Amino acid sequence: MSPTDVSRIAHLARLELQDHEQASMLVQLNGFFSIVEQMGAVDTRGVAPLYTPLSAVAEVALRLRDDIVTERNEREANQRSAPAVEDGLFLVPKVIE
Repeated sequence: MSPTDVSRIAHLARLELQDHEQASMLVQLNGFFSIVEQMGAVDTRGVAPLYTPLSAVAEVALRLRDDIVTERNEREANQRSAPAVEDGLFLVPKVIE
């Protein structure tokens, strides 16, 4: 990255950086992207993704519930008070031309 890139990012983020802060930010951002490049260079083929960092050091059982419907379909009852409905969808006036 260059100082121009840092200025542009600061402008987009609505940050007002002094010159010394901009120089410090440039060093930090370049260091961050250097770490990202190192991580990208690591061959991770055959490595299963972790669903939690704890699973790397201990056996962790997922506590997931069954994916089942627990509520009734109340669409018609919920749409009774709507001024306009078509095919199960609320109709609203156009507000943007």
